[in-house]
Amino acid sequence: MRFATYEHHSRRSVATVDDDGTLRPVPGRASLLDLLRAGPAALREAGNATPDVPDGPHVSQVRLLPPLQPPSVRDFVTFEEHVEGMRRSIDNAAGVPDAWYDAPTFYFTNPYAVIGAHDDVPVPPGSSVLDFELEVAAVIGVEGRDLTPEQARDHIVGYTIFNDWSARDLQSAEMRVGLGPCKGKDTAATLGPYLVTADELEPHRDTDGFLRLALTASVNGEVVGKDLLSNMSWTFEEMVAYASRGTYVRPGDVLGSGTCGNGGCLAELWGVRGRQDPPPLKPGDTVTLTVEGIGTVSNTVVPGSGPVPVLPRARKRPRSRP
Repeated sequence: MRFATYEHHSRRSVATVDDDGTLRPVPGRASLLDLLRAGPAALREAGNATPDVPDGPHVSQVRLLPPLQPPSVRDFVTFEEHVEGMRRSIDNAAGVPDAWYDAPTFYFTNPYAVIGAHDDVPVPPGSSVLDFELEVAAVIGVEGRDLTPEQARDHIVGYTIFNDWSARDLQSAEMRVGLGPCKGKDTAATLGPYLVTADELEPHRDTDGFLRLALTASVNGEVVGKDLLSNMSWTFEEMVAYASRGTYVRPGDVLGSGTCGNGGCLAELWGVRGRQDPPPLKPGDTVTLTVEGIGTVSNTVVPGSGPVPVLPRARKRPRSRP
């Protein structure tokens, strides 16, 4: 099944999505997160009930919201080719750090920054080097802790497209401190267009356990990146298991695959080509990402607000003691 959250005539609704784009509202539910928290059986029952509900509007007639408001967003970095390109772009260094091979590293990003499949993206305050990042995200449907990869499969309810918008200039500055990315990833994160349940994508699973889905990124109608999701170096099940080590994953948690290779973002191409080609995104540019079996998201960059003034540098303070 495919689940959408949308706004129509100022009303928010949850629906299943037919192949022709017809929305079939889920009775009594305005939040997919609440439905996930009710458990897998409730989600199945809700989806199975929608064929008996009168047709809702077509997806072209509504504003698609993020499928859910996630309580947390973990973003991994599982594509070796992306790491190679980014290292050349940032440090002018070759290869991949040895530590990357040890575990599926992730960081926590801002769950309040999520936007819908066709929402505008404001330029982050103080940034002039905006970039997109093409990812797929797994969504947790069942709480778990200290899971094995085999157990983790039953905890993934479905998948969605994830665009991890990045202010590369802000990101580069803050990461020199040894923390982050923070404000460089704080303004927008696209989720959508739908939550596609895990069973829908099982036919795409290869013999190694990876989902073989075609990924395409374009800017203003020109294709700049193409890859396969199966080029990940860890499966989603392994990522979930690692995320649950010593803690919980809970319904609605989002786990991003990390940016794919071969043009999954502009900065990787800058590292490969040795120049900013294509150039950073600017107001008026439209980024369209398509993932086989899930759908397409397309967002246009618009001017953002200016940065709120703060002191440009930290105050030097005396190191007195009580």
